[in-house]
Amino acid sequence: MSKPELYIIHGWTYTVEPWKRTLELLKEAGIKVTMLHVPGLTEPSDKVFTIEDYVKWADQMIPNGAIALGHSNGGRILLNLSVKKPGKLKDLILLDSAGVFEMTKKKKAVAALAKIGKPFKKIKFIDKAFHRATGTTDYSKAPENMKKTLANMLESDKNLKFEDVKVKTYILWGQKDTVTPPRHAEIMHAEIADSELKTYANWTHAPYISHPDDLARALIVLMSRLEQ
Repeated sequence: MSKPELYIIHGWTYTVEPWKRTLELLKEAGIKVTMLHVPGLTEPSDKVFTIEDYVKWADQMIPNGAIALGHSNGGRILLNLSVKKPGKLKDLILLDSAGVFEMTKKKKAVAALAKIGKPFKKIKFIDKAFHRATGTTDYSKAPENMKKTLANMLESDKNLKFEDVKVKTYILWGQKDTVTPPRHAEIMHAEIADSELKTYANWTHAPYISHPDDLARALIVLMSRLEQ
């Protein structure tokens, strides 16, 4: 029996190059992987996106009955897809996912300034705020439309209800994640009825960078379960 295909939606990053090692190990294990390139991030676009835009895009890119993994903002997209399109996915894998509404002072600053639309390239506080909100890049490097898109993403979390996620969900989380902290994993696990949570002591927010081999092994084990 051939192994099932895994669709991945990356987080807030402008290159998927850091995923290379994990993807290679998955493919060596016989797992077919499709890395989707998110519009405005790894797929260039001048558009300001809403969560509805990303849900529509994901629905078009992922076939019905698929297994999908979302990292960080990619998890947010897949959570919203699962709510708005019940039955779309066979299984959902959340890797250090965004989606919990928790508007910290730094995130408020990012959201407010993104709406204003002015450049703040020299303000270190704003750079750090954007970095913490995305986990991968800094505010000064983000195109203006993506600063506004990030504000839309953060705002959308107000309306995301985890109890409406009905797909079987596997939550993988790093205990050293400082971007989407482990308490967010606990919230999702408590509110998504059909969910499993596994945490990893040394993983960061981006285990494909800090622990690519460990991440690949964890996914290989999980995918072997899902093919049965």
